[in-house]
Amino acid sequence: MWEIRRRWGGGGFYPAVVRDLLALPKAHLHVHLESTVRPGTLAEFAARYGVVVAPVPSRFRGFRDFADRNSVVRGCVRSAEDFRRVAVEFCADEAAQGTRYAEVTFTAASHGDRVGDPGMPLAAVVDGLRVGQREHGIVVRLILDHSRRRPVGRLERTVELACRYEEVVGVGLAGDEAYPLAPFAPVLRAARSAGLRLVHHAGETAGAASVREAVEVGGAERVGHGFRAVEDREVVAMLTDRAIPVEVCVSSNAVLGLVGSVAEHPLPDLVAAGVVVTVNTDVPDVTGRSLAAEYGVLRSVFGWDDDAVAGVARAGVAASFAPEPLRRELLAGIEAWRR
Repeated sequence: MWEIRRRWGGGGFYPAVVRDLLALPKAHLHVHLESTVRPGTLAEFAARYGVVVAPVPSRFRGFRDFADRNSVVRGCVRSAEDFRRVAVEFCADEAAQGTRYAEVTFTAASHGDRVGDPGMPLAAVVDGLRVGQREHGIVVRLILDHSRRRPVGRLERTVELACRYEEVVGVGLAGDEAYPLAPFAPVLRAARSAGLRLVHHAGETAGAASVREAVEVGGAERVGHGFRAVEDREVVAMLTDRAIPVEVCVSSNAVLGLVGSVAEHPLPDLVAAGVVVTVNTDVPDVTGRSLAAEYGVLRSVFGWDDDAVAGVARAGVAASFAPEPLRRELLAGIEAWRR
């Protein structure tokens, strides 16, 4: 669980405990299932369907560049068995990283339209998650997302799909944040009335105003990404006053060219301002970083000690939609990791 390393202090070398980040119980709140497909699995799917998938660049030329490649990857997942396999492998890979609870995002209605079977993709994913949870000792729930660029009617179908399965805990808007959220507000209110939680992408490709819109118009209980809130102190105050967490994805923002580098990411500024910050991967297939590796960035890039790292893990658990008994169990595990 931990190791002793020799570090230089004022009086010479002294031993320091460096705890194993794989052993830290973690909640993973922002990761897209379609972006977790293992490289080997993707290669197998692509060969089966005759799809050419371009190599992952070291840095994309912007969000659109990423979205175009991501569309090709999504097109490689076609059959019920494909979707089921991706879900099972997701459970295995997350459990190996010390994730004990995950809320994975899935674009169910879009996949249903693409494959010509509205309910099959979600049904297959739910089946795969049930198998993966049993086999790997992890709890996984789903958040169904909907692109702002797509019709309101598809969001209505997304909500209808979400209400079919207890594994689906929420819905939210994603995609190009230049498109307004207001047209979707009535459907989102209906979703909330049906017991679904609301989590929208905002403050990723658009500015702080999109974060305010997500909360005040869209009723967001958490904000996906949200790092651009730092551009407006009033938006930061709104997040802190209402205790609305943000799902920060440092490596993703850097690889997609939304920040200059990992080191330049404003995550420390958000924390210093009192915003509830959780750490996530978003698109691990293009960043090459697992959740444990993202936690490692807190140490290696931002210089945080293990108390600070544990604080972020606690924030992730507290911000999750996990049942209260599981939250208590995970928080106890985090405290045990610190001892």
